[in-house]
Amino acid sequence: MSNKDKRVFKKLGYKQSETDKIVKSLNKLLANYHVHYQKLRNFHWNVTGGDFFDLHEKFEELYDEAMENIDLIAERIRVFGYTPYSLITDYLENSDIKEVGTDLSSAEMVNEVLKDFEILAENMNDCAESVGDLGDLATEDMLVAFIKSIELHHWMLTSFQKN
Repeated sequence: MSNKDKRVFKKLGYKQSETDKIVKSLNKLLANYHVHYQKLRNFHWNVTGGDFFDLHEKFEELYDEAMENIDLIAERIRVFGYTPYSLITDYLENSDIKEVGTDLSSAEMVNEVLKDFEILAENMNDCAESVGDLGDLATEDMLVAFIKSIELHHWMLTSFQKN
C-alpha cells in the first residue's frame, strides 16, 4: 500500500482493517449487482408473450436503476482509495446471483428477478450492518436507500405475478 493510501485511511478515520472490511463487502455487492444488471438486460431484450410491453419497460427501468447504483457503489469504493471490481470474471467469481439463459418465459424471468432481489437485499442488509458497526454512516445511508427500493420493486413484481 502506498503512503497516499495510508493518508486516505487516516483522513476518513478508519483503520486499514476496517476499510478492508468495508471495501470487501461493497465489492461483493458490486459483483452481485453487475450480474443482476446483465440478467435484466437479457430479460429486457428477450422477453416475449402477453406480458411483453409491461415487462420490457419494467426491466429497462430496473436495469437503469441498477446501473446508477453500481456506479455509486464503485465510487464509494474509490472514496476509500481502492479499486472496485471491474472484470466480468471478478463479478462471476464473487456473485451469489447466477447467470441464466435467454429462453426463459416471462414468468420465469420475473421469478429470477425476485430471487435476485432477495439475494441483493440480504447482501445489502449484511453490508449495511457491517459498515454501520464501523460507524460508516455514508455507506450505510446509501445502502438503506437501495434496500428500500429493492423491497418496493420486490413487492410490485410479486403483485404482478398474481395476475
